[in-house]
This record gives sequence, structure tokens and C-alpha cells, in this order.
Amino acid sequence: MNMHVNDAPNVTPPPALRKLDDVGLGMVMMRDILLKTMFRMNLTQVTDLARIVCLPVPLVQELVDIARGQRLLEATGTLHATSGNEMGYQLTDGGKARALDALAQSEYYGAMPVPLEAYKDQVKRQSVRKLKLTRTELLRGMGHLILPPDLIDNLGPAVTSGRSILMYGPPGNGKSSISNGIRDALGDKIYVPRAIEYSGQIITVYDPIVHSSAEAAVDDPNSLRRTSNRYDTRYVYCERPTVITGGELSLDMLDLTYNATARTYQASLQLKATGGIFIIDDLGRQAEPPQKIVNRWIVPLEESRDILALQSGEKFTVPFDTLVIFSTNFHPNEIFDGAALRRIFFKIKIDGPNQEMFLKIFALVAKKKGMPLNEAALIHLLKVKYPTINNNFANYQPVYLIDQMIAVCEFEGIPYQMTPELIDRAWANMFVRQEQIAH
Repeated sequence: MNMHVNDAPNVTPPPALRKLDDVGLGMVMMRDILLKTMFRMNLTQVTDLARIVCLPVPLVQELVDIARGQRLLEATGTLHATSGNEMGYQLTDGGKARALDALAQSEYYGAMPVPLEAYKDQVKRQSVRKLKLTRTELLRGMGHLILPPDLIDNLGPAVTSGRSILMYGPPGNGKSSISNGIRDALGDKIYVPRAIEYSGQIITVYDPIVHSSAEAAVDDPNSLRRTSNRYDTRYVYCERPTVITGGELSLDMLDLTYNATARTYQASLQLKATGGIFIIDDLGRQAEPPQKIVNRWIVPLEESRDILALQSGEKFTVPFDTLVIFSTNFHPNEIFDGAALRRIFFKIKIDGPNQEMFLKIFALVAKKKGMPLNEAALIHLLKVKYPTINNNFANYQPVYLIDQMIAVCEFEGIPYQMTPELIDRAWANMFVRQEQIAH
């Protein structure tokens, strides 16, 4: 494992919260989230509340005392033996009424949100543009792929710059695999807020599907105190996120999602990808034209900021700190105008292999799968079969052909072998013969 990328804590954590002012939210919002959380989760103890609202125990105690002063909470008067003689609290009738009133305005409860301005500071501390990948790290991420030697030369500077990349070329040559390899090469972790707050509105950001390698919050209250002394636990410590979309991408996925019932917002796809990678695979297969999709990214790509809108129509700016990778089977000139192409910083052609490279891949795949090579079969493949498709070699073909031959051998109960006849059978499945079928 490479210490430089994977283990060094090269991302500055969000500073730990020492006093209520550090939370950055209005007192009423903090108090109401506390009351809603107690009401919805039936919690009575400060250590449990601290874990759920993601604040240090002393700050939660302070909020509880304020709510008691306003007669919204009362001590139950019972010390729980199981919780180290901790005092229990419950909502008064006035507290329940206030919780219901607050829930009617927004169903959000749980982790205190991070104010947008504080989040912007954290994005700067962990910017994907600060990531300096070496050739060794990028090759390790691509370890399972056989790539032309000049590809890493082109890809390395593109990834390290944190700018946008367009990969284009014929299908089946590993554009998606290369995108995933770039993701694997980004070995460090960042801090993702559970939710952010802007103008009194709460937007949930942390998503277990996107931020999949997140470490779970520690349940032990003693550990919690230690953790919350190190960094602001309203954030989750995660792998750099990766969002991959394909033909299903539509422009409304790049806007905030408003839940009218809960009256809360969910972050857009690219906001969830902040600090990581956004891969748009199969560009040109979406319902919207590629030009329109790229136009949506022009401001973010040029100015490192994105503009989102609330239900009220109010627009606001969020950081855009994402490595965007577009991948397409079309030639760029077919789907973009010059202005759009200028804005995509790196354009890298991912081509099919030549015959020599194809044979190298074929031999490696055969060895890995335990398939002995056969000279007559290979000559048949290269001299009889490939001329019928103008010798268009693709990276996916060796795996496809060898898997087909293995399937036949297993079905026939014979040892793995390669013959001209088996090549013909495998080829017939790879390319369907053009013919008219009566409907």
C-alpha cells in the first residue's frame, strides 16, 4: 500500500465543536431539531441524543438546559442505572406541541446540518484539485487493464489537474473500466456532511449509496467524546465519492430534489460527488442531446461553483469540486460544438488495440482462464474471421471469445481447448449474421 495516498491524513478535518456558537446555526433551529429528534426517536438521555444529533455531549446538555428553561423539557427525575447514573429528560406538553409545530414546517430531525459557508471552507481543505497522483498510483488503479503505453502519459496530467476529461472511441475498449481505475487510484478519504443548511432550508448530502465506504459512527459514548474532540462529527469520514451515470441521466437529476411531504431537500448528484469523481458514461445515449448536458456543466467547470435553486425560486451558489469524466462512443465533433469542446480540458481517444496488442491481451486472458493456445485456431481467427470486420480489434473481444469456447468445452465435457471450429462457434455469438426475419 502506498503511504502517500492511502494512509497519510492529508485532508484537514473540519474543526471540532467547542461551543454552541461553533455550530453556526440559529438557537431556534438547533432547539427544534433537538425536540423533533426526541419526539420522533423517543430518546431521553443526553449521550444518546448527542450521538444522533452529532454534537458533543456538553453542547447537547446546554441545549437541553435552554429548552428546560423554556419549559419545553423536564427532567424525569429518574437516574438510569444502565447509563452510568445519567439523568433522563422528556418533552412537556408545551414541548410536544412545539415539536409537532416544527415537524409541520420540516420533517428533518437527527444530525445538525452544517451551514453552507462552513461547508465551503471544508471543500477547500479537501479539494480534489489538491490531489497529486503519481504514475505508480495511477498504474496501480489500472492494474487489471492492458493499456497502450501513451495512455497513462495523457491520463496522468488530466487526473492530477482535477479538470474535466472526455474519453472517446469505439465501444468495448475499456472507457468505463478506465474511469473506474481512476476512481480506484484516488486512495484517500474526505469528510462529507450529513446535511447542509442554507437560508433556513436543510439539504441532506450524505448518501450511503454514493458514500459507500463510510465509517459508521461509534456507539460507545466514551468513544464519542474522543471522536468529537478530533473533528466535527456532523461529517462522515468517507472514501472520495464516485457517481456513475449512463443513459438514464436527465438534467433534473442535477437539481436539488424536494420532498414536498417532508419539506426537505436532497442534494443533487453532482453535489453528492463533491471532492470526488462524476462519470457520465455513454454520452449520446441520454434522452437529452449531449450538447445540452455539457451546457449544464459550463459554469461549474469554468468557475468551480454550481448554481442550485430552492422551491421558492431563490438561487444560491455551492462549491463545485469534482473531476468530471465524459465517456462516449461518438466522435466529439459529431456531438459538440467548438465552444463546448473548448471547455472540456482534456480529450483522450481510447482506441481499439492493433493486432500485436490484441494477441498479447488474448494470450494473457487465455493463461488466466486456463485455456491452452492453439496456433491453427489463432491463424483461423486472424486470417479468416477478422478480415470480415475490417480487422477491427476491440479490448473486450479476447475475454468474450475465450469465455464462449470455455462454455462449449464445459458443456461437451471435454478439456479446455481452442480449435478453428470452436472459434467459429464463439464468433457466431459475438457477431449476429445480418438477415431478414419474418415477423
